[in-house]
Amino acid sequence: MFVKQKSTGNLIEVWATDELCDPNQSRIEGQMHAGEELQEPEKYEKSDLIFPSGESLPQCWVDTDYRD
Repeated sequence: MFVKQKSTGNLIEVWATDELCDPNQSRIEGQMHAGEELQEPEKYEKSDLIFPSGESLPQCWVDTDYRD
């Protein structure tokens, strides 16, 4: 699954979508797709990620108290 980093506009490939959907995880591991060389996997703050379409991640993916 691909998401976009707000601060750079680069695409991030996320392999563990369960981490992305888990509101208890504030950081997820992914691999940036920018330039010609494949980048090393890194941890990214979920607060800096959006969908490639520009939509925010669902609140239930980022906020453990979203129902309160």
